[in-house]
Amino acid sequence: MLDIKITRAETLKPQPDPDTLVFGRTFTDHMFLMNYDAGQGWHDPRVVPYGPLPFELSCMVFHYAQEIFEGMKAYRTPDGKVQLFRPYENAKRMNSSCRRMCIPEIPEDDFVQAVKAVVGVDQAWVPGKVGTSLYIRPFIIATDNGLGVHASHSYLFAVICCPVGAYYPEGINPVKIYVEDEDVRAVKGGTGFTKCGGNYAASIRAGERAEEQGFSQVLWLDGVHRKYIEEVGSMNVMFKINGTVITPELTGSVLPGITRKSCLELIRGWGIPVEERLISAQELFDAAQAGTLEEAWGTGTAAVVSPIGLLAWEDRKETVSGGNIGPLTQKLYDTLTGIQWGTVEDTHDWIVPVQ
Repeated sequence: MLDIKITRAETLKPQPDPDTLVFGRTFTDHMFLMNYDAGQGWHDPRVVPYGPLPFELSCMVFHYAQEIFEGMKAYRTPDGKVQLFRPYENAKRMNSSCRRMCIPEIPEDDFVQAVKAVVGVDQAWVPGKVGTSLYIRPFIIATDNGLGVHASHSYLFAVICCPVGAYYPEGINPVKIYVEDEDVRAVKGGTGFTKCGGNYAASIRAGERAEEQGFSQVLWLDGVHRKYIEEVGSMNVMFKINGTVITPELTGSVLPGITRKSCLELIRGWGIPVEERLISAQELFDAAQAGTLEEAWGTGTAAVVSPIGLLAWEDRKETVSGGNIGPLTQKLYDTLTGIQWGTVEDTHDWIVPVQ
């Protein structure tokens, strides 16, 4: 149990209009901080006013990218309460990232307590408008000063928050996806299964190319064979082919998404066959051409479920579900968002109240 010291901001910022929220631009009044030093462990947990921190230019995180992060949300229910969705899964995944990146782990209960503490202090920032939420970014960075490739001896764990608008303010519009066959996001044995900034930096060039061609996201292939599908941009991906939901298996280069896990649990509970396995771009496009690719969607914290309406690979383009959201995709979106915002009963014990 952390003994969290809370120092409240003397002046509170004006909160933005929930109708014009821009993701990642406006941050709440407070942040959570906790330090780690070798021989002392994690210490000095505190909620303090949000603001800049001083770092020397020799700080190791700037040079060797020893850092990890998580993404999660807090939701306001119709009766005004604030709740989190599966925060212990975020804690487990952060510790998995810690192990790969040689960062000291944080006990799961301490992680959740830290998140609840800062969200509790800033719970007035959790918007109540339908579809809006408070995005939460926990992260850890190496803070040793000095050059040299080795694990840091000191770290900072921080949690910052920003209110975000509805991902689909005008309804769910299926996205266009381009299969990337030049750049590689990650390989087995690397850091693909972690949430570290390097994975996202490696994806930027392909994302820029896809956007220039009118596509919303990149569909990544494996880094060895360049044939098996892995992820869609910053989301996991699923396909319904001939009645069966197929999603790339977690081979070590695919992020174990919490929304992915939740979707699979729901789908299996509905009696729909599920396969977690390798699926090639060739198999996917052959299924689309044969008319057996019924639906395709991405899963992630930001969009929850993002339907795919068009797939492009080399000189082939295939429309999915007539360019519309499919019935299973819609059911997943309605169920998950209903649980998150408290309008659908949580029968899975996924919800954790903030207070």
